[in-house]
Amino acid sequence: MHALLFGFHAVPTSKLSIQVVLAIMLIFGYRTRLASIGSWVLYLSLTLRNTWLNFILDRYFHYLLFYSMFLPLDGTWAVDAKKHRSSINNNNTFVTPATIAFKLFVTWLYFDAGYGKYTDPLQGWTLNPPHFLPALDTYVRHTTVARYVYGLLGPMGLRYITPTVVYVELLCAPVALLGSSIYGKQSGVYGSKGMLYGVIGVICMMHIGIALTMNNTVLLSLVACVAWCIFLPEGVGDDLLRLLCPILSRGFVASDGSSGSTRSDIIGNDNHKPISSFAKNHGLSALVIGIFVSGSIWFETMSTQCNQSMEHIWSTLLHNRWNEFVGAEEYVTWEIAPGRLMDGSIIDVWSKSDQVSWEMPGAGVPCTSTARAGRWRSYPYLAELDGEDGETLWSYLCRQWDDENGVNNGKEGKKLLRFNFFMLQADVLPNMGFSATRKRLIHSHDCLSESNFGQERQATEGTAFASSGEL
Repeated sequence: MHALLFGFHAVPTSKLSIQVVLAIMLIFGYRTRLASIGSWVLYLSLTLRNTWLNFILDRYFHYLLFYSMFLPLDGTWAVDAKKHRSSINNNNTFVTPATIAFKLFVTWLYFDAGYGKYTDPLQGWTLNPPHFLPALDTYVRHTTVARYVYGLLGPMGLRYITPTVVYVELLCAPVALLGSSIYGKQSGVYGSKGMLYGVIGVICMMHIGIALTMNNTVLLSLVACVAWCIFLPEGVGDDLLRLLCPILSRGFVASDGSSGSTRSDIIGNDNHKPISSFAKNHGLSALVIGIFVSGSIWFETMSTQCNQSMEHIWSTLLHNRWNEFVGAEEYVTWEIAPGRLMDGSIIDVWSKSDQVSWEMPGAGVPCTSTARAGRWRSYPYLAELDGEDGETLWSYLCRQWDDENGVNNGKEGKKLLRFNFFMLQADVLPNMGFSATRKRLIHSHDCLSESNFGQERQATEGTAFASSGEL
């Protein structure tokens, strides 16, 4: 315990503890602005210290936490809403610069993603791609659910579904934006409020499908669904209770006998409030958000250093492009790391397994770093590090193996002596097929040596491998 609190892991442990506390505060709606600011600062600190590992999920968190500092997170279902009930009836609660900017942000996000697919040079998201397979045919292969879907729909079914993804991304956000602008308290479930529910349902079903059919996409899909909560109309709790629990819905009323907030409660009186009052309540948030949005526009349109995210802070702060997954997946990759122990046995350090397998993991379940999910998937992106940084990176696998296998507790035979880290690759073929596996040696590491970067890296290609990986 002393080593944990005051040793090497003291600082990250402290930051993690603070972040957990802030997350709990956000969940229960207690001092949400303070929790949002703290969470955003901690996450920004993490990404700025690791800018080369700043991916789409990190950008999602960056923008969601930024806007959450100004969103009315304590407006309805929150500890603070109950605590300050007398002051929560604010006519500007749900129409603020933050809610408007965030809706526009979600609209831009999906337009950018959909337009990237629409303009794919290889036309992978069209009905009949001239150069390769339809994109969904290459993506829907990763999980058990994906294989069932592939079996049910077949290549032809996936071919017809592929173009619909483009139009869902291009059209859902503008329709939701329009619906949230025109609906009134009398619109009902079948009016513009129903339009909102329908659009949100479609987009969330798409993300749930992604989570079920592609490895390592669950967290990203959940975060994407959370972003769409900004389009939910007021009274969503009442609507859910009416549909799911009619008996309880009759008891879901406010203390004054009303059935919750209405459009007039929230924005109906804005027209009677002077502009000076709105500026007083939301002027600071409008200024900060305006500067932030202007910076993003400048970065994407006028900055000449957009590709130098490892050197410039603003690249992490202002990057606002979302055109990932714009083409079909032409090949799949995964990693293994055969290692030799002191007792002479050969193991796979990467998958922490006693067996070394050069075969694709699972039956058509490829994805980068299948053996290690989460942040470990970014490990190969650091392969170009050398010198002291590279030594620290690769030596960590040695220390981790020794610590987890009790080398310091009398099991000296389990000590890892050296390992080879390989990137494996296979081309995607029609009908759930894959080509023969190719390999590339990324790094060879001697755990007993003080320096492993005195010689140039070697790369090997081929399909016939020794079980030990030439250790």
